[in-house]
Amino acid sequence: MSEALGLYNYWIFVALMMTGLFIVVSRGNLVKKIIGLNIFQASVFLFFISLGKVDHGTAPIVSHAGDHGAAIYANPLPHVLILTAIVVGVSTTAVALALVVRIFEAFGSVEDDDLHRAEHES
Repeated sequence: MSEALGLYNYWIFVALMMTGLFIVVSRGNLVKKIIGLNIFQASVFLFFISLGKVDHGTAPIVSHAGDHGAAIYANPLPHVLILTAIVVGVSTTAVALALVVRIFEAFGSVEDDDLHRAEHES
C-alpha cells in the first residue's frame, strides 16, 4: 500500500488525464473543450516531469575539472522539453480561443449542436 501512495504524482497524472479527456468528449461548448485540452496537457507535463526526476540526483554541472566522482546527475532534457511545450501550449490555446471568438462572431454560438444545425441549414 505504501508503494502506491509513494507514486501519488502518477495517480494525479491519471486523474488529470481522465478529467481532461472526459471534458473534451462530453462537453459541447468549444471553450470548455479547450479547457479540457489544457487539463489534459497539464497531465502530460506532470508525467514527463515525474519521469525526469532522479533520486539523489544533482544538476549536471561539474564544479571542478577533475571532480567526476560517483555523483548521480539528473537529466535536464525532460524539463527543457516541458518548458518548450508550455510555450507551445499557451500559443495553441491563444489561437484556439481566437478561432472560437471568430466562430462566435460568424455563427452567434460556440455550442457544437448549434454549429451543426447552422452547417446543415446553409
